[in-house]
Amino acid sequence: MNLKQIRYALAVAETQSFTQAAKACHTVQSALSHQIARLEESLGCTLFERTSRRVTLTPAGQAFILPAQRLLAAQQQLRDEVTAASGNVTGTLTIGTISTLNAIDLTETLGEFNRCYPAVNIRLYVGMSETLLEDTRAQKTDVGFVGIWPGDKSLLPLSHYQLMDEPLVALVSPSHELAQQLSVNLQRLASVPLVDFYSGTGARRQTDRAFQAAGIKRHVNFEIDHIEWLENLVRRGLAAGIVPISTAQRLASLVAIPIDDGPRRQVYCVWGAPLSVAAERFLQFSGIKVE
Repeated sequence: MNLKQIRYALAVAETQSFTQAAKACHTVQSALSHQIARLEESLGCTLFERTSRRVTLTPAGQAFILPAQRLLAAQQQLRDEVTAASGNVTGTLTIGTISTLNAIDLTETLGEFNRCYPAVNIRLYVGMSETLLEDTRAQKTDVGFVGIWPGDKSLLPLSHYQLMDEPLVALVSPSHELAQQLSVNLQRLASVPLVDFYSGTGARRQTDRAFQAAGIKRHVNFEIDHIEWLENLVRRGLAAGIVPISTAQRLASLVAIPIDDGPRRQVYCVWGAPLSVAAERFLQFSGIKVE
């Protein structure tokens, strides 16, 4: 067993194709298949079920994935630690964030971090909280910024740091029928068209739980996956949104209304283990306590 074989096997598991895995690993399919066969031989088990149409993991293959990912992460950490000892911080720093992150100015922080550690390759992407949490656990992401309903704290990984706890407010256009209200309750909000994130997402649970707790049924007319869609729909007067107060504060042309019995959300920074040197320096640089 060697690291190349492990990388090849993880590529097949991710792409569910020997052909696509070979392309991703910049090798020919025959060489990749040969190396995986040798890996299976050394492990004494079959990792993949192969048919003419698809490739799936066997139970042994499913058990192989997480330890293999940890092994490759440990190898990268070893390289980073040795390099850092010589005064240089290198490697790739992968950061995932929700689109409504306002607790820190991430682009400014990354700009300053890049000036201090120019040899680090920074990768940033935007996603939903549940995806970011899953990616962090699977070690696909070094650091994630997520927003959750306070009752969902059990979803957080062991390593996390709370950045913000804030109320959600109603967001409407200046011409909306609710725009002159000093406050609004959930019952009143349920009577107008609403825009919210997709059902089942962490962002949606923040509002769903509030309506459920109040025994109020509502209908979401527009389901979106990014805050820009919500902003544009509200701006056109098509619906009212429910957003974190920090998000409403940066949308000065729209009207934010306090919700009497409204939900809250908490924003966390999360990270996995082992923590790469680049990720550790980023967290320190951002003033986030690593315990």
